[in-house]
Amino acid sequence: MSAPVLPASFHHDESLTVAAPNGGLARREMVDHTTRFERRLWPAGDHVWCMIGNGLSNQTFVEGPEGLIVIDTGESIEEMAAALADVRAFTQAPVAAVIYSHFHYVGGTRALLDAGAPADVPIWSHAKVLANRSRQAGEVGPVSRSGLIHQFGIQLPDEGPDALVGAGIGRAFRNPEHAPFTEGFLPPTATFDEPVTISLAGLTVEMTPAPSDADDSVTIWFPDLGVCINNIVWPALFNVFAIRGEEYRDPRVLLGGFDHVLSLGADHLVGTHGPPISGSERIRSEVTRSRDAIQFMWDQTVRGVNMGLTHGELIEFVQLPEVFSESYLQTQHYGLVEHHVRQIHTGLRGWFDGDPEHLFPVAPADRAQRLIEGFGGADAVRTRANAALEHDDVRWALELSSWLVRSPDVEQPDRDRLAAVLRTIARRTTSANVRNWCLTRARHLDGVTDTDRFRLHRMSSSHAADAPVTDLVHVLRVMLDPHRCAGIDRQFAVEFPDGTTGLHVRNGVAVPTTGSGAAVTLSITREAWADLFNGRRNLDEALESGDASTSDADAVRELLSWFDLGRTIRDPS
Repeated sequence: MSAPVLPASFHHDESLTVAAPNGGLARREMVDHTTRFERRLWPAGDHVWCMIGNGLSNQTFVEGPEGLIVIDTGESIEEMAAALADVRAFTQAPVAAVIYSHFHYVGGTRALLDAGAPADVPIWSHAKVLANRSRQAGEVGPVSRSGLIHQFGIQLPDEGPDALVGAGIGRAFRNPEHAPFTEGFLPPTATFDEPVTISLAGLTVEMTPAPSDADDSVTIWFPDLGVCINNIVWPALFNVFAIRGEEYRDPRVLLGGFDHVLSLGADHLVGTHGPPISGSERIRSEVTRSRDAIQFMWDQTVRGVNMGLTHGELIEFVQLPEVFSESYLQTQHYGLVEHHVRQIHTGLRGWFDGDPEHLFPVAPADRAQRLIEGFGGADAVRTRANAALEHDDVRWALELSSWLVRSPDVEQPDRDRLAAVLRTIARRTTSANVRNWCLTRARHLDGVTDTDRFRLHRMSSSHAADAPVTDLVHVLRVMLDPHRCAGIDRQFAVEFPDGTTGLHVRNGVAVPTTGSGAAVTLSITREAWADLFNGRRNLDEALESGDASTSDADAVRELLSWFDLGRTIRDPS
C-alpha cells in the first residue's frame, strides 16, 4: 500500500505545475505567491516606507521630526543604496539612526555613510547580533554556507525549468541586480537584551526582544505613529524548522512575541519580509491566525508524542485545519508543517522518537545495501523505483532511489533517477525552500552543478580583518582530524600584529589557549592567515613573501597538516 498523500507538501496533479515567466516549473500557488514580492516602496502611514522586492528582506524607513530612522540594511551596500535611492523620492530627511531587527540583514549599513550619514550615527540592536554574525562565519561556516546555497537556490539558473522562482518570504537571497554584494556591516553602537524605550529622531521608540528565527530578534513599536515593525509575522507560515539547518526555534517562545504584537493594537504592521498590513482589525485577525497556527502545531505534536507516535506517524497526525488556508500569511510557501512537527519533537524530546529501530540503526550505506539485496538486487529496486515514480508514488520512489545512490555499486543512471524524483517534488511542492533544495541537489546528482565546494571552511576578508584573534584560530578545533595527530600533546601559538592566541593539541582535541608557553609560534598577518586557512597559499609561500615567520617551519607545517585547511568534505550522494 502506498504512503498516504499529504497534499500540503506536494501534489500529485501535474496540471497544477506551471511555468513561471523565466521558465521555472513550479506549483501554481508558488508562482502566484512570488508576485507579492515585486519591487515596490510601500507606504505604511504618512511617514513610514517599506522597501520590498529589493532582496530577501525589507528595508524600512521611519521619518521623525529630527531625521530618518533606517531599520535593517539588507545583505550588501548595493542593496541598501538602491532602497535609499527610492525613499529619497519622498523624503530628504537626514539619516538620524539605524536599528537592526536581527542579525540576518545588516550587511549594507555603510551605504548610509556613503550617502552622507554621519560616521557616528547611532546603531541600535539586540546584544547578541555581533556574536551571531561571528558564529555563522566560524565553526558552522561550511554547513551554514551549504545550507544557504540549497535553501535559497543560489546556484540555480536564471532561466529554464530549474530556474529560481522565488524564496517564499522574499524575492531572492542576493538579488543579482546588486552584484558584487559588497559587505558593509557596521557594528551596533548601543545594545540591549531587555525591553527599552528610547527617543530617536524625535520619536518615542519601544524595542522588545522577541526571539523568532533568530534569538536576537526585536519588535519595534512607534506609539506616536501606530506602527509596529517585527520579525515574527511573515508572509507565510512561520518557519519552525529551516531546511538549511538552524538551532531549535521554540514555538512556545515565539507565541510570546505574537501576543506582544497583538497587545500593541497597531494601525500598521511592517515585517522584515513581505508587504505591510494596514488596518487594526485586519492586523488583529491576521496576527491571531498566524499565532494560532504555531500553537496548533505545538499542541498537536505534543498530543501525538504523548500518544507514543513516531516521527513518521506524527507527520500524518498533525495537519493544519482549513481555517489556516484563508490567508497567504499562514500558507506553506516557505517551510512545511511535516518538517516543523519533527523539529518540535526533536527540540522537546530529543532525536529518539520511540521507534526501536532508531536506537541502534545500521550504518546508512550498509543498510541500503542490505535492503537492495532483500528486494532482489539493484535491478529489482530500479524497476520498483521507476514504477513508483511513473505512478506518482513519489515518497516511495524517493526512498528507493536513495538506497541505490548510497550503494557502493551506484551508477550514474541511479543518480539521474534520484535527481528526477527530486525534480518531481520541486515542481509540485508548495514550499520555495523545498523546491530550491531539491533542484540544487538534483543538479549536483546529475553533474550540472558541483556543490561539494561549499562544504569547505572559508574565511572572508572582512572576517579576517575584523574578528578577534581568538575567533581566527580557535575555529580550528572543529577542523582537527584526530587520526592525523594521534598520540600528540603539543601547544602552539599564532601571533598576529594585534594579538596572540593558541591551541593545545592533545587527546584528539584542540583546546583553546592564550598561546603562552607554546613550544612553536607562527607570526603572521591576518590576510596571510586567511590565505592559509582558505588554501590560497601554503606556509612556504607565506614565509617567502615575508607575511609570516617562524623559528621552526617544519613543526608549523606538521601542525597545519592536522587540520582540514582547504579540504572539501564531500557529500556522500
